[in-house]
Amino acid sequence: MPRVPPIYSDFFFSPLTEDVEDLLGRFQHTDSVRYELFSSIWREMRFSDVFTGITCMSEMKRFCRVALATAVTYFLPPYSYQIRVGGLYLMYAFYYTQLAVPPVKIRLALKDWTDIQKFMKHSVDAEHHDIVYIYHKLVAAKAIHYTAMAHFLTFQKQRKPKKERVCAEFLGRTMAVHELISADILEEMSNIQDHYDRLKKATVDVTCQVTMTNSDFVSRLKDTQSEFFCWQQKNFSQDNKERNSEDDDETIAEEKSCSTRAKLLSSIKNKSYNNFQEAPKSRRHRQAKVVDSSSSGAEQVQETVGQKQRLPSLRARTWKSLGMVQEERTFRAWLLSVPEQEDRISGRKTNEDAP
Repeated sequence: MPRVPPIYSDFFFSPLTEDVEDLLGRFQHTDSVRYELFSSIWREMRFSDVFTGITCMSEMKRFCRVALATAVTYFLPPYSYQIRVGGLYLMYAFYYTQLAVPPVKIRLALKDWTDIQKFMKHSVDAEHHDIVYIYHKLVAAKAIHYTAMAHFLTFQKQRKPKKERVCAEFLGRTMAVHELISADILEEMSNIQDHYDRLKKATVDVTCQVTMTNSDFVSRLKDTQSEFFCWQQKNFSQDNKERNSEDDDETIAEEKSCSTRAKLLSSIKNKSYNNFQEAPKSRRHRQAKVVDSSSSGAEQVQETVGQKQRLPSLRARTWKSLGMVQEERTFRAWLLSVPEQEDRISGRKTNEDAP
């Protein structure tokens, strides 16, 4: 009996991902990073019940690995800071509510360690003590498994593994322009411009028409900054949609190539079956077919040449060598109902006095 493939063989499970995104969406609407709000949403959605109903322990461990991998995905970039905090809380909640014995550990790859350190440094500087406490509690419980790869390296995997889609609402916007050009910097630049204009007017030798700076530089910089933010908000989600559509196009192209290859193979098989030649008719165990009169004479000659002539028997050859003619016997079926008639035909005399 063939082995049934496991349900959670992939790295992600789409129904679980949908529920996790619903939970993180509600947490994002709170506009806070407090664990108290996250735990209230967790209890409200009864998220602890995701592990119930699985009776097989091997299947339970496999599902726990998938759940923890899903939480780790939202704990890493390119998601925003609040969503990454929700991913950390999900890791903590999944680890302490799982039903696997012994508990499945959280896999963190070495390539992601730099991003995790930056995240924790940012949390410490911002004095988010509940985030720091949750992380250090997982480390103290030895719940984190530091590995070289995020997932198990197994054989017989797809060359192009299925990519999990990225939720555009959870992605963190780049804030480099906002951090570089803040309100304080703009105010300082306007003060410098005013001071420059005053010094230029105080100088008698230099006319007021000569200037080395743009008087409306600060206002133009504000307009450029606001235009960039509008463009980012408008086109950021469209880029993700285009990426998802490109992935879908790739999968469709692969399916089409597979279907064309299958059609090509089937056409080759059909041609080979149609060109199949039957065995020669000279085989003794096969019955010779009757040749149609409509067939050409060349075909009949080929068929007669192909047939092998049967040699006469030893008895016939002996009689022929002695110069004697072999009498042909005609065997007739004896009829039990009229034996006298058959005896007359065969020339035999019947003994009527016989008892």
